[in-house]
Amino acid sequence: MTKLPRSGWLPALTILSCAISGTFNASAQTAPVQLPADIERITTTGSRHGADDNDAPVIISAVGQQDINLVSPTHIEEVLKFIAGAQVQRGNGQEYLPALRSQVFSGAGACGGLLTAEDGIPLRAAGFCNINELFEAHSEMAERVEVLKGPGSALYGSNAVHGVINVITPDTTQGGGLFGYDYGSYGYSRVKLRSGYHYGDGGVGLNASVTRDNGYRVAEGLDQEKLNLRHEHAFSSLTLTTGLTYTNLEQETAGYITGTDAYKDAQLAQANENPEAFRNASSLRLWSRAQWQLDGGDTLSVTPYIRDQDMEFLMHFLPGQPTEENSQQGVGVQSLWTHNVSASVTLNAGIDAEHTEGSLLQYQEQPTTGSAFLVATIPAGKHYDYDVNASLIAAFSELVWRNDSWLLSAGLRYEYIHYDYTNNMNSGRLREDGTACGMGGCRYSRPPSSKNSFTNASPKLGATYLYSDTTQFYANYSLGYRAPQATELYRLQRAQQVADLNSEEARNVEFGVKGNYPGLSYTIAAYYMDKDNFIFRDSNFFNVNDGQSRHTGVELELRWQASQRLDIALAATMASHTYRYNQELGGVNINGNDIDTAPNTIADVRIGYNFTPQVRAELELNHVGEYYTDPENLHEYEGHELVNLRSSWQLTPELTLYARVNNLLDTAYAERADFTSFGGDRYFPGRPRNYMLSATYSW
Repeated sequence: MTKLPRSGWLPALTILSCAISGTFNASAQTAPVQLPADIERITTTGSRHGADDNDAPVIISAVGQQDINLVSPTHIEEVLKFIAGAQVQRGNGQEYLPALRSQVFSGAGACGGLLTAEDGIPLRAAGFCNINELFEAHSEMAERVEVLKGPGSALYGSNAVHGVINVITPDTTQGGGLFGYDYGSYGYSRVKLRSGYHYGDGGVGLNASVTRDNGYRVAEGLDQEKLNLRHEHAFSSLTLTTGLTYTNLEQETAGYITGTDAYKDAQLAQANENPEAFRNASSLRLWSRAQWQLDGGDTLSVTPYIRDQDMEFLMHFLPGQPTEENSQQGVGVQSLWTHNVSASVTLNAGIDAEHTEGSLLQYQEQPTTGSAFLVATIPAGKHYDYDVNASLIAAFSELVWRNDSWLLSAGLRYEYIHYDYTNNMNSGRLREDGTACGMGGCRYSRPPSSKNSFTNASPKLGATYLYSDTTQFYANYSLGYRAPQATELYRLQRAQQVADLNSEEARNVEFGVKGNYPGLSYTIAAYYMDKDNFIFRDSNFFNVNDGQSRHTGVELELRWQASQRLDIALAATMASHTYRYNQELGGVNINGNDIDTAPNTIADVRIGYNFTPQVRAELELNHVGEYYTDPENLHEYEGHELVNLRSSWQLTPELTLYARVNNLLDTAYAERADFTSFGGDRYFPGRPRNYMLSATYSW
């Protein structure tokens, strides 16, 4: 497989920047044009308040509403691939595994490497992440999706190790609205409604969607409903904004298909080896942001919030197929004070706190089938039953200094998190009734009730040099962290009685260049990250965290208005994600190997053409490079290239029609591929060529 060169980044970065700048300067002298209007200039993720992030010493990428409308995504993967460094491997239905400047996250607690949020409120409490949690955000009808790349722990705390994905919902309080209908292949349909009322000093509004999908594979399908409510009222020096999000998912899940290259067989790809699998999930979030305009241009915002989530699903991928039920209810508050120390120095500071009560139950209704060892060690009945109360408090501050040519920033966050764990069953590796399993004991082990605490500090330094009105260079150093997740501490296996874990830490160095010309914008970034205390399950099935990994890469994002009619958007990544610790697996030392499910190359190109101001077509080419599917690097997936075609036609100022063809060339591919020692090669197959028609009426 192709490896990323370990050196030579700076010359390559400089040459590429000069080539882009020089090429565009030559063309711009004869045909200056403007970028599409939906390219976002104001973001909230990088600073936790609306700000122009163009000169910030970080990369914050955004997918705007115009792109979201044209794609009309059925899954957030369809728009996150527009972001260099991001990858989402879809499972079935709304399930997925994410990656951001990393391998695809998998395994218990791995979701803690990436923080996800809606309107700045984390979707899950620290310590209680779920790998599929982004389906609890209303990305299908978002105003934009923002991605902060690299450690964001200085602002967001635990879990923002590789970055932050923040779904921004539309401000419906300004009036207007839309009604839309999507109809697609395999019985897909979705109704969309957005409406608001503005009454002078404020307004109210809603943003809703109802989805039905019969699915491509046997015995799969889903019903999903999502709702955003918004209220805003402005007083003399205070603006009060309140939001509510409710989501509900009822999904019949199709599991992996097994066998080498099984996804290439049309009958196998449509089959379902686990027709009994399901996932049901509901979530509710309520927040209210009070923002005061203070003397001297200072601002203060305080945002209390509540979360309530429940999920139940069949673990069809495990022997015995147990069912998991998890829930969490919590309250929290975010605060941010912005103070102008002087004309050139700004201080941002705040305190965050939250308390969460979570629970998890895993039980198996039927006896295990399979080998004598599995039958003896995985009994029917309850495997885990525990509650965890978690409390978090954190303080952060950031100083920003700027003049005509430079911006310097320095930030620090200090965070304390405490878990109070109660085991509601017998302790150890026994059956629910207290009897011992044969062949050495039961597979699942429960630690006795206990308390655990973790403290972490996260510094961040950054600098931006404004080389010219159109070009700037930036660099930053940051340290990200995540406390162990509850499932890593209290959901043990085999002979492990206690998981003695520390927080994962990632040290990241990054530099790059940003260009912004009439008709062209681009960012080029290079990063080098070392992660320590990497938490994993070793060959003894113990949760340990003496792992280490290295993540290096170069990214390019570009949008070019080549002419009044033609525009091109590119997001490309070349990266290397490797193990850097000694561990023997199957007689192979994995030190230096590629981390499994980590393509070295990912690219997405969109070529748009406006036939008239009302008619647009866009051709998308998506590339996912080959990757290994096991840590030993003995098995691999060959990668794939997909072509999608979409178009829009604005019939009237109010009515727009859309047409889309996904997988235009009908390519056989896998959304996700992996390898297990007990099951061999297995895949979530991608859908063959499929279609969607949409109509949207706006007012």
